[in-house]
Amino acid sequence: MNTGLRITAFAAALAATFGTAYGVGRGVGPVEEPKKADHGDHATAPAPSKSAAADGHAGHDEGAATGTPAAANLPGGLQVSQDGYTLALETPTPAVGRSVLKFSVKDAAGRKVTAFTTEHGKELHFIVASRDLGTFRHLHPVKAPDGTWTTPVDLPAAGGYKAFADFKPAAPGAKGITLGADLAVPGAYAPKPLPAVNPTATVDGYQVRLGGTLNPGKAGELRLTVTKGGKPVTDLEPYLGAYGHLVALRGGDLAYLHVHPNDGGPGPDVSFTATAPSPGTYRLFLDFQHGGKVRTAAFTVATGSAKADVPAAGEAGHDAGDHSHG
Repeated sequence: MNTGLRITAFAAALAATFGTAYGVGRGVGPVEEPKKADHGDHATAPAPSKSAAADGHAGHDEGAATGTPAAANLPGGLQVSQDGYTLALETPTPAVGRSVLKFSVKDAAGRKVTAFTTEHGKELHFIVASRDLGTFRHLHPVKAPDGTWTTPVDLPAAGGYKAFADFKPAAPGAKGITLGADLAVPGAYAPKPLPAVNPTATVDGYQVRLGGTLNPGKAGELRLTVTKGGKPVTDLEPYLGAYGHLVALRGGDLAYLHVHPNDGGPGPDVSFTATAPSPGTYRLFLDFQHGGKVRTAAFTVATGSAKADVPAAGEAGHDAGDHSHG
């Protein structure tokens, strides 16, 4: 997963989507990583003791081996096809509740891609999020020999969702890429507003506090601090090769950014360096593992606000949303 924010000690693909988790937040604009290296190239996940390079997708400077022109300035997940690859959903209208999603990544010739580069412990990272950003799923699909991916999913309500496939083909010269495609769950739909901006999220008895500032066009540090019962959690466990993973989805179009943490120990802090490409509101999803279970803390962040670690007047951290891992 790939490009833009940075947090000291975390839970991993910003658009629309890891155990049940809930968080607090309010929308934000597109976010992308500082351009320390070519956006498309992503190294295999390092050991938690080493620096995990930020690896979000915020557009690519050139096409993959196919030579197809790339959308140079678009954040990740906004296109169903890019660099000669297409996300093909075989189950675009899943039912409410538990169902199975099937999809594939096809090349420019329409063939299912079967060879991918393993990054952060997986050949492909798959996120599903509702359009109102109230539901977030970080799933781990299984690939069949013919290139068809399958994963169970639980979608709690009717409405619009977006699926993100974050991967790097094994083809020579291929770049890391995030594709996005729409899902529609039939039924009566009642969208919910984003939770209010709040620097504290509570999930399963854990409190996660967000510090730092998210500014458009300027790199900054986002710091997440995990506590439980008022005590710092200093023994976070590696999850997909890191102590935390951060996904940011921009409010409105669900532009996608997936980032991995900087150097740091197993808690209580996880930090990321991030740059928002434009003003706006973002929903941040932090995955972290402790006690053998992955949890997700969610926040709503507005770019350009004074400090992410200053609470909104009269607000306290609370559980909100529907976030899980599969």
